[in-house]
Amino acid sequence: MTRFLHTVRLAAAIGAAASLAGAAGAQAPGAPGGSGLALIAGKALTAELDGRQFIDHPVLLIRDGLIEGIGPESELAIPPGYAVEDVGEAWLVPGLIDLHSHVGGTRGDINDMVFQANPGLRVSTAVVPHNSLLKTAVAAGVTTILFIPGSGTNMGGQGILMKTGVDTFEEALVRDPGSLKIAQGDNPTRWGYGMGRLLMNYTLRSILRRGLTYGARWAAFEQGEGPQPERDIQLDIFRELYAKRTQVSTHTQYYQLVYMTIQMLRIDFGLDVYIDHGSFDSYLTAERAEDVGVAAILGPRAVMWPRPPRFDTDGQVHGTAWGFQQRGHSRIGFNTDAPVMLQQALPLQAAMGVRYGMDNASMAAVRGVTIIPAVTAGIADRVGSLEQGKDADIVVITGDPCDPRSRVERVYIGGRSVYDTRSERRRW
Repeated sequence: MTRFLHTVRLAAAIGAAASLAGAAGAQAPGAPGGSGLALIAGKALTAELDGRQFIDHPVLLIRDGLIEGIGPESELAIPPGYAVEDVGEAWLVPGLIDLHSHVGGTRGDINDMVFQANPGLRVSTAVVPHNSLLKTAVAAGVTTILFIPGSGTNMGGQGILMKTGVDTFEEALVRDPGSLKIAQGDNPTRWGYGMGRLLMNYTLRSILRRGLTYGARWAAFEQGEGPQPERDIQLDIFRELYAKRTQVSTHTQYYQLVYMTIQMLRIDFGLDVYIDHGSFDSYLTAERAEDVGVAAILGPRAVMWPRPPRFDTDGQVHGTAWGFQQRGHSRIGFNTDAPVMLQQALPLQAAMGVRYGMDNASMAAVRGVTIIPAVTAGIADRVGSLEQGKDADIVVITGDPCDPRSRVERVYIGGRSVYDTRSERRRW
């Protein structure tokens, strides 16, 4: 009898082990290759560019890593066989996006300063997926970053748009090149023998003329209207810029520098470019930036204090986002310049914008870390809002993500659960 019971228990254990092994080999609900997943919540901030901004008591359907549908629980049926997770009164929000980050890999490799202009330098070779700083970023709901070179030279090289919470380069890649990094500010003046802004602008104009001519020749060849040019790998980024497949992200701060960014890069050369700091008195360029379609991705300096040495604020504290908004700018986002500010402080940057005057009645803060940077970087077809067909990059949070009192409970990237406080300690 004892032997019989032992045999039964052993068989049961083997069966359980086989069952667990089968479960381990299966894809999780919502992930590519798995069954569908339905999330039920108290509220969803959809953050659409021109459509609805929120849904009360939503159902969000995930299938094969994408958002299959989203709507009120009273209207959207959950298909048979879907796993269902009810997160109670928590909110669903799009994964947050930072267009100015240096923590995507080995930071020592992204500020090589041999030449004033380095268009061929590629930070994609330095990517370390899901490194320790990105793991903490995930816990704050940051799911996509633009990992870019530093600002030690006029033209630092090519950034890469990447996901934060995945394990391989292929999974992380959103677009390469993610941008061409240009720096118009004080940092490049320390390059080599030292140079002023006259020489910096001359250098930029020279390389831009060469590069865009190269891009135009390749475009003509691809359209059957000219011979095939000789390839210059240092200038290949300009094929992408000429074809509007990527943008220029510009380290530019003061009024004088931001004005020149708009004039030179957008008006004179016709590039897709955005302000990627916009500090101090830069908001005085807001009308001009709006007129020619230059977005303002602001940070990490959110405030201009009373009477700084180089400016006169009439004794007032000026919020930078407030300044752009007051002057009619419609595409205002936020960044951290991580690790200058911690990557997980991205929602705090938006909160600071509101604290210092930005009107948040139309969800400007959340839009500034979701759909606005997505549109600015040309990736709004994939990320930035909770809409059908987009990547299922979803944050489950206790309230407004730009309220520092809110806590991130779970994060999904491409439908996969990459952070869940039910099964691990909080990272942030």
